[in-house]
Amino acid sequence: MSVNTRRARLLRHTGFYVAAFLTTAFVATPILFALLGGFKDNQQLRENALGLPSPWNVENYTDVLESGAFWQQVFSSIFIALVTTFIVVICSAMVAFVFARYAFRGREGLFTLFAAGMMFPFAVAVLPLFIILRSFELLNSPFGVILPQAAFGLPLTIIILRTFFRSIPGEVEEAATIDGAGPWLFFTRILLPMARPVLATVSVLALVGSWNSFLLPLVVLQKSTWWTLPLGVTQFSGQYASDTAKVLAFVMLAMLPALVFYAFAERHLISGLTSGGTKG
Repeated sequence: MSVNTRRARLLRHTGFYVAAFLTTAFVATPILFALLGGFKDNQQLRENALGLPSPWNVENYTDVLESGAFWQQVFSSIFIALVTTFIVVICSAMVAFVFARYAFRGREGLFTLFAAGMMFPFAVAVLPLFIILRSFELLNSPFGVILPQAAFGLPLTIIILRTFFRSIPGEVEEAATIDGAGPWLFFTRILLPMARPVLATVSVLALVGSWNSFLLPLVVLQKSTWWTLPLGVTQFSGQYASDTAKVLAFVMLAMLPALVFYAFAERHLISGLTSGGTKG
């Protein structure tokens, strides 16, 4: 390998690492600021906003953790996110299986209709959705959030799963048919186990998307009984507008479950997207 080639490769790798470092710093700085800010008091934030806490103040975090409203919002967020994810993954897997493995008239047009749902902004649907939910008496109900979230999560999930299901060789299905497995057994016993990385990917996307959802819960959940954490952050920020350090502690604790989950699920997310995007 010539000197020029080694130098060119070094420059390419250096640029990659610099870009990765800058991206990481851009993402991590606000999180680190919120984490350390929660251990400060308001005077420290004014005098030394970017420095380490001195002394470290844990009362902001303990006050939030001792609040019953905080844990109620955690439970609401977990319940809504898990049920939404379950509905999205189950329904999308069955629809994607049909689109991927069966040929019928109008299939591509129907699939295009599903895919077009990705271009439909949720903000446009707020008013008619509010009227529909009110007609079905789903306002102030967790299912008034779960069902629309699941509906808006279907298009992307179907596209990802269909791409993977189409990559499975036809010989696998033929062998299963010869062994006496019908479409349902092939789908549940063979196809779904093979699709575990992709199912993990779409589950992560649906779960985190539901966890971070703000506009839909804001419209539907007018009472605080089923408020999720994003709504709780807004309410807490208004209640303690003069206590910035406590607000930062609440924000950090509200972010923490999603960050931890995302960190553990990162490997499955990347492998699932890779398998879903390169096969087919």
